[in-house]
Amino acid sequence: MEKPRLAVELALLLLLSTLWGASYSFIKIGVETIPPLSFIAARTALAGAVLYAVLRGRGLRLPAGRAMWRAFLIQACLNSAVPFTLIAWAETRLGAGLAVILNATTPIFAFAMAALSGRHPSGGALRLVGVACGLLGTGLVVGTEALNAEAFATPGALLAPLAILLATACYAGAALFGTRFAGLDPVLPACGSLLCGTVLLAPLALVVDRPWQLAPSPASLAALLALALASTAAAFVLYFRLLRTLGPVGATAQAYLRVPIGVGISVAFLGEALAPTVWLGLIAVVIGVAAMTLPRVWPVRRR
Repeated sequence: MEKPRLAVELALLLLLSTLWGASYSFIKIGVETIPPLSFIAARTALAGAVLYAVLRGRGLRLPAGRAMWRAFLIQACLNSAVPFTLIAWAETRLGAGLAVILNATTPIFAFAMAALSGRHPSGGALRLVGVACGLLGTGLVVGTEALNAEAFATPGALLAPLAILLATACYAGAALFGTRFAGLDPVLPACGSLLCGTVLLAPLALVVDRPWQLAPSPASLAALLALALASTAAAFVLYFRLLRTLGPVGATAQAYLRVPIGVGISVAFLGEALAPTVWLGLIAVVIGVAAMTLPRVWPVRRR
């Protein structure tokens, strides 16, 4: 297979970061009038249906073997059903910005899991530098005020950030587990895992929320559509491609890019001002992402 071009892969990483960075705002708007379980069940169902239509339109078929569908089911638990629901629930108690901050630790979990499982990709020391730079940059971009949020003051409020961290660990596990789909067209695992997630979540949503009795607002419905089509269906296809080209740790590096993208959206549309430390943070984030992705995309030749 032809070696992927670095510029293309980094551009796709940036696009994925934008799609997933916007998802937290979509979720925040959506759960205002739609319960988290129903919101996420609808998200996975819509995204899965769209990808299935794309798949059939391209003349592809989902695998028929039980082993592959078991793998899709595990991927669904790690990458959609469980973390999507945890984040949606947490955002009924936390702001979208704080959710992004906590979720930016995904590459750290991925790096730790890879090391514990005995996987040592090339450029391990450089990747460790990338993890450190990314975390430092995230802290500089957001600033210390966000971590002193009043959300922690209410009884039981620590459950919400812990839910985000658990979702983050799930994403890291999904990145490592998802490498087994490297030989498949990216649409296949994206579609298969979302369909499995729908099978898991839809019955629960019907029993718990009785969605036919809900009255969602137009804003929540619009957020649901944007989340399902852009931040889920399209993003999942990009994600599985990047797992193949950048590797699990490199693909999760997009978690750091979500933070500066979220800040940029707030500046452009909400008129918020950027502190000087934010610009330093952006530089650190870019260095971190490059350090984590270069060893995989552009390996050093040894003689």
